[in-house]
Amino acid sequence: MNATQEKLFLELRQMKEEIEDSLKNKQSQEWLTTILEEELSDIMTAIQKLENGNYGLCEISGEFLPNDLLKMIPTLKSQNDSEYLESYFKKTIYHSF
Repeated sequence: MNATQEKLFLELRQMKEEIEDSLKNKQSQEWLTTILEEELSDIMTAIQKLENGNYGLCEISGEFLPNDLLKMIPTLKSQNDSEYLESYFKKTIYHSF
């Protein structure tokens, strides 16, 4: 792992611990528990990829994912996921009435 990946690894482990603590408290509502469990699964997958040396590779094509998106969403799994997410970034700034 390079220095950037090491930093990411530590951040992901911290996020994992925080989510596990939240799930242990059982004070969250069911819909939130589902989201936390999904996020925890994604974090654990990203940690495993970092440990295996295949972090940042698209699970479908095997090509590298864009670094800019990985910095924003370190649990990104495929190029298809990034294309889905980009639709949320395309918001109009100017409206003509």
